[in-house]
Order: sequence, then C-alpha cells, then structure tokens
Amino acid sequence: MPNSSPVRFLSRRSFLKQTVAAGMASARWNARGASTSPRLGHGAFCYRVVPGWGVLDPSTPVQNCHGIVCDREGHLILLTDHTANNVIVYDKAGKLVGKWGNAFPGAHGLSLVTEGTREVLFITCLKTHRVVKTTLSGEILEEWRWPEATGKYAKESDFRPSWTLHHPDGSFFILDGYGRDYITHHGPDGRFLKIFGGAEGGIRHWGPHGGLCESTQGTSTLWIAMSDQQHLLQLSVDGQELARIEMPGGNPRQIRKRGDHYFVAHLGDRWPQERDSRGFVSVVDSAGRVVSNVGGVAPEYTNEGKLLTMAHEGEVFFHPHDLVIDAEESVYVAQFASQNTYPIKLERV
Repeated sequence: MPNSSPVRFLSRRSFLKQTVAAGMASARWNARGASTSPRLGHGAFCYRVVPGWGVLDPSTPVQNCHGIVCDREGHLILLTDHTANNVIVYDKAGKLVGKWGNAFPGAHGLSLVTEGTREVLFITCLKTHRVVKTTLSGEILEEWRWPEATGKYAKESDFRPSWTLHHPDGSFFILDGYGRDYITHHGPDGRFLKIFGGAEGGIRHWGPHGGLCESTQGTSTLWIAMSDQQHLLQLSVDGQELARIEMPGGNPRQIRKRGDHYFVAHLGDRWPQERDSRGFVSVVDSAGRVVSNVGGVAPEYTNEGKLLTMAHEGEVFFHPHDLVIDAEESVYVAQFASQNTYPIKLERV
C-alpha cells in the first residue's frame, strides 16, 4: 500500500523565504492597481479579497486545489492533487506551516473530523479509488476501497469517491460522485452498513459531489451538492429525498455551514456547458433562499419564489471547488482547474 511522506515543517530560513515570496506576490497585485479589493456579495454577506494571501514559491506547488478545512489551532489545511505535496498547511496569515503527501494523485475530497480528543482527515482519491483516514501530520490510519461485496460494481475502477460526509455519532457516508453515484454508509468503527442512491435510487450521474451531514432536533439528514444537476438535495440517512433547492446557473460542488447559513461553492456558470465560466459562491439562508452571491450577480426571485438564473460577475474566482469559514468569518476558497492558483481569502466587511 502506498504511504504518504511525513509532514515537513519549515526551518527559519525556509519560512523567511516563503514570507518574502508571498510579499512579492502581494506587491505585484498592488502594482496592478488592486490594492483595494472591490466589495463582493450582497446584503449582510459582503467580502473583500485579501491580496496575495497564501501565495507560495515554486518549492511548494499546487495543481488543482480541491479541498480546504480549518483545524482547532486555526491552521488552514489545503488538499491538492500535486504529488510533490498533496497537503499544504497554512497559518491565518497565509504563511506555510508544513506540507506532506505524495500518495494521492487523484486527491479530491477533504474532511476534518474530531475523534475524541484528536482531529483526523478523510481524503478521497479518484485515481487510487479509495478513501483514506490520516492524522493531521499525514500518518495513514485506515482506508476504504471499492464496496465489492455489494454487487453494485463490476470493477474497482468504477468506484471514484468524491467526498465523505460525517455524522455526529462517528458514522460517515462516502459519495461516489465520479463513479456510479452511490452513497455508502459506514459505522463509527468504519464497517460497511448499507448502500443507496445510484441510478435506481434516483441519483443522476454527475450529481453527488460534496455536502454535509446535519443533525437538528434529534433528526439527521444529508445535504448534497448535486453539481451538474444544479441543485442542492436533502436526503434522509436512508436515502429518501426530503427536499431540494434549485440553483439555476450554478454548479454546486460543496456546502459548508456557518450559523444558520450555508455557503455553496459553484465551480462555474452552467458547467460543463460553459467550461470557461469563472464561478462564484452563494450564501443560502435556513429557508433555502440565496441571500448573497459572492463574485456573482445579486440573487433575484420571481413573485412566485423562483430563483432566476445566477451567474458570476467580474473575474474574482476561477472555478471554486471548496471553501471554509474561520472563527473571524473570513472565507477561504480552493479552486479547481484554475491554472495552479493558491487559495483565495475573503474578509467579511
């Protein structure tokens, strides 16, 4: 079994080198006349881009930036499919803290989970067809491969997991968003419990990409970002459809919750029909209404409550794929197929 390389922390000399590189990138941004970033978003959810945040030198490359999470120390943990360093750890200022990993050429989904007193990562890999649990420093603890015994798959390569969703009781769900569109449920001990979804379960292909497991008043449900299907889907933990939120013009890839609001990363406008569209981030309230489009046009509803087609505005993003909100309500956006760009930090204004 391939293993990840151990975490590498920076020497003082290397740290200073990265700091200078980030400062130079910020200066270049300022030289282009963007020292004061435009106000993005609508209503109570408006933001400005922090110039140069997270820009590193070529010794810490990225390819596609897929997932991003924030640990209890306030570090931002980025997942990229560049095998020089699959995982990059930042501090709040965007400086490099450490990096590790070379075993995930198809690195895609990243989840941070608290197990007792420790935090662990769940990483999905499209090219090795597996889900891996690791420590924050990269030690592989456990892995899950294709659910062969279910009879739903003819071969391992049909299983291409996109993300994991985690229940408060320690169980978790694996979304096979790039394979057969099934959802497998595993117990807190990692053992397989059941499988649902797929074509026979009403889940269309290029649908279940990312999402979250939400528990309110003793009831747990799954919210799933249905990417190319342009809606958010709420399911029971047994796979029964409970609700959907249409997102015309968007392409929802991941959902993160903060307070009573859901933040949705849209890879692009009408992706894949318009692969060159830049994408945006939506903020959705508890009633399922979009209240802000960060980097997009203002959300507009008809008198009947139908959301009109959304679109990006300006050139802020380039294919948002995941996001995370920190304790100060700043938003960090990881982007796919964005010409090797580092994450974007948005400060709330």
